[in-house]
Amino acid sequence: MKRRTFVQNSVALSTGALLTGTACATTEKMTILSEKTTQPTVLQRKGNIRHSVSRWCFGQYPLEEFLPTLRELGIPAIDLVGPDDWATLKKHNIDCSMCNGAEINLIDGWNDTKFHETLIRQYSEIIPKVAETGYKNLICFSGNRRGMDDETGLKNCVTGLQKIMPLAEKHGVTIIMELFNSKVDHPDYMCDNTPWGVKLCDTLGSEHFKLLYDIYHMQINEGDIIRTIQDFHPYFAHYHTAGVPGRNEINDIQELNYSAIMKAILKTGFKGYVAQEFIPTYENPIDSLKEAIDICDV
Repeated sequence: MKRRTFVQNSVALSTGALLTGTACATTEKMTILSEKTTQPTVLQRKGNIRHSVSRWCFGQYPLEEFLPTLRELGIPAIDLVGPDDWATLKKHNIDCSMCNGAEINLIDGWNDTKFHETLIRQYSEIIPKVAETGYKNLICFSGNRRGMDDETGLKNCVTGLQKIMPLAEKHGVTIIMELFNSKVDHPDYMCDNTPWGVKLCDTLGSEHFKLLYDIYHMQINEGDIIRTIQDFHPYFAHYHTAGVPGRNEINDIQELNYSAIMKAILKTGFKGYVAQEFIPTYENPIDSLKEAIDICDV
């Protein structure tokens, strides 16, 4: 638009605005009042699956904005949130289904004794805070092999974890080690198969040490998802989802039948959380999340 035409149009618009200003102001006030008094619609879920979502997958949304959206979608919990944000979760009445913040990172874990001093100190500090806030689960990681054999790594994990398990048991907190695939996403990670994780649980012998069975990761490394859930479900305190391949939406363009998997989980009597941990690709990521919850709400 030329500058002269822009000025002429602006004058005309200003004159119109003066004539209708009072009506517009009244309408605006009514709109604001209506927005304040209208409560958001909350989707009613079946109540069989306790839904959650991993925070990092939707990190583009400020937490204060994201939590009310979870309430509207019928999602009562969020995964992988640390102590700095627990007050915000409490404010919005959203549970922390999996706490973090005590780990070093994903590759430096309990299988290497040189990290034990740091890990024992950090977990000893956070375990009481988890309990005080009313949460139950705290994540941990095996760490990478770095040439270490699985038996040595398992023994090292036991040696270190035994130092914090009495504290976890005292406070009613469950320490949960996540199973990762080492084929695509986490090369060299030690706890990359269910039998190794189960053996670690058996060796520790504590009801407050369990596994996070990540369906996406274990489909890549093992497959046979439903049979594994049926056989080893007492060791699984938490589940993660994502589509295979790609780690994106869990709909019918990937190979896992999540509706069937959820039904298998229900048959085991599982009472914990199932957290969506996929990377959304839809233009509106919230549409991806709603779709995933709809699929898993069996």
